[in-house]
Amino acid sequence: MILYLVKKGAILLTSLFLVTTLTFFLMHAIPGDPFVQDKAIPEEILKALHKHYGLDQPLYVQFGKYLKGIISFDLGPSFKYEGRTVSQIISDGFPVSVCLGLEAVCIALSGGIILGSIAALKAMRWQDHLTMILAVIGISVPSFIMASFLQYLIGMKLDLLPVARWGSFAQSIMPAFSLAALPLAFIARLTRANMVEVLQQDYIQTAKSKGLNSFQIIVRHAARNALLPVVSYIGPLAANVITGSFVVEKIFGIPGLGQWFVMSISNRDYTVIMGTTIFYSAILLLAVFIVDLLYCVIDPRIQLRKESDGRS
Repeated sequence: MILYLVKKGAILLTSLFLVTTLTFFLMHAIPGDPFVQDKAIPEEILKALHKHYGLDQPLYVQFGKYLKGIISFDLGPSFKYEGRTVSQIISDGFPVSVCLGLEAVCIALSGGIILGSIAALKAMRWQDHLTMILAVIGISVPSFIMASFLQYLIGMKLDLLPVARWGSFAQSIMPAFSLAALPLAFIARLTRANMVEVLQQDYIQTAKSKGLNSFQIIVRHAARNALLPVVSYIGPLAANVITGSFVVEKIFGIPGLGQWFVMSISNRDYTVIMGTTIFYSAILLLAVFIVDLLYCVIDPRIQLRKESDGRS
């Protein structure tokens, strides 16, 4: 088990280093200058700015300093917002994105598993068809379309929830559901497909013959095996929902990290773009690592098979 964790940790660190390297050199390869916007800047001032931020040094020197900064959790200053560092921007915006993302993950997991289980138990009946129709709609409609539709219908026409802004639970419901709609639909389809397969196994038929009701069969016997693919999806789901809320945060006026990322692109704030990209990548890799651990806890045979394959 320890060897397995060490291997996974080494892969995580290597992947993060590659992402950092690619992000750094790609940002420096993009044409343009972070300090040249709509107005022309005198050459002397531009050179002074480059010297102040170390942009006049060779790329390998800048890259070495950037790596040292990452190790010490110092992602550098913002080129656009004077007196603010990238770390401060992340610490301000990320908690908001996490709250919104976790709420969306809870909605997606609970709703998807419940709808998928109902569809599996009522396979080929109207409940199954209705659930799959809703799932197709959820997968087909982009999050920004869903967000605009909810704002118009629930916020403006029915006046049930606030249209935008952030600060209360009521203000988080519509953006959370906008983010959760697609993964909820995907989880429902995934749960339904695996649950139908598991319910046809011999041990499930034995449980039915013992007189167990549908709820007991699902909870005690079917869920453990049927939800393994869903567990493998939790890591990417959590990372994508937390880091993929750029457009939704912008639509609802939420001061999360996604909004900062969008503004940094329009402002050519290179350090913020690089810092948030690396930060998001670290979250995604960590989420995948945690899912691997959960997979081994749920089914230890997976870890044992991987170790045996490595020895052979």
